[in-house]
Amino acid sequence: MTAANTPIWGVPDTLTLHELSGDVNADVCVVGLGGSGLACVHALLAAGKRVVGIDAVSVAGGAAGRNGGFLLGGLAMFHHDAVTRLGRRAATAIYEQTLKQILRMGEETPAAVRRTGTLRIALSEEEAGDCALQYEAMRRDALPVERYAGPEGRGLLFPADAAFDPARRCASLAEQAVDRGARLFARSPALSIDDGWVVTPHGRVHTEHVVVAVDGRLETILPELAPRVRTARLQMLATAPVPNVHLPRPVYARWGLDYWQQRPDRRIVLGGFRDVGGDAEWTSDSSPSEAVQTALTAFLRDELQVDAPVTHRWGAAVGYTHTGMPILEEVRPGVWAIGAYSGTGNVVGALCGRAVAERIVDGRSELAELLRA
Repeated sequence: MTAANTPIWGVPDTLTLHELSGDVNADVCVVGLGGSGLACVHALLAAGKRVVGIDAVSVAGGAAGRNGGFLLGGLAMFHHDAVTRLGRRAATAIYEQTLKQILRMGEETPAAVRRTGTLRIALSEEEAGDCALQYEAMRRDALPVERYAGPEGRGLLFPADAAFDPARRCASLAEQAVDRGARLFARSPALSIDDGWVVTPHGRVHTEHVVVAVDGRLETILPELAPRVRTARLQMLATAPVPNVHLPRPVYARWGLDYWQQRPDRRIVLGGFRDVGGDAEWTSDSSPSEAVQTALTAFLRDELQVDAPVTHRWGAAVGYTHTGMPILEEVRPGVWAIGAYSGTGNVVGALCGRAVAERIVDGRSELAELLRA
């Protein structure tokens, strides 16, 4: 039997979070307990701030616990495209920050992170040419990349990238945050954010600063971002263990649209084919669709040659911007937004979480300045 809209990631909960009830006070209220929100919580705690964190569902209940489990260097755009947009200095500095963040994530939650490297595989001559441009730009800027040819195909190897269990990492971060004094609440969506109050169905947070740290549906919580942010559905599936297949590294192909990896328990996790669904995939509904799931299954059987049963199918709501640049800004006095990572928020999101904490505490952040380049 296939689990309906249930991701494969995570471990049994050891942390019980209650709904917010009544009024509480905080220096900062973080809305969203995914990877970026929890990174922000930890940075604020390190600065001595009183922190309350709330989530509409639970820890990693959104895109943070429902993604492909890739830890990728750089932004959503490939490095040579980032150079064109931001300039060589800024693009390289951001990439270097993401590489340091991958190392940090491994140190923070070692049980959740595997240092594997990742592959970009070209499925057309045009994409092979783009891989060549990416390779030359990264080599010029002394970033880790190698040409690759192997069973998966031809493309590029990024040896500093990693794989991880996103829900397991978030659960560990949440436990650590509670131990350090953060007050975290589940099943407590932010109904309104106004005049220093965050209102939930059964409680309120009185706070000096608010950080909205969500990816999908960011424009719903903060409507002023709607002209620049749009929510899309990404879909995945997972199989029973496949002992006769060996995929040592996560792979992404077709310009990053499709991606897969094999977990340590030998299960295959496969995602992508959003373009097959067309405009219907621009939605905040995370329920899997027949068109995309059919394409995923066909690729699993025909291209990966995996005949193991599919045990999980799920979707995730994620935010995209028109430019491919993440949101990191003060959208109202005292209200900050981070999110809309355009499909690759696991590393950049954690950086943005720490960066917005730096802006609140110190008034400046190197990453925020680089993103404005």
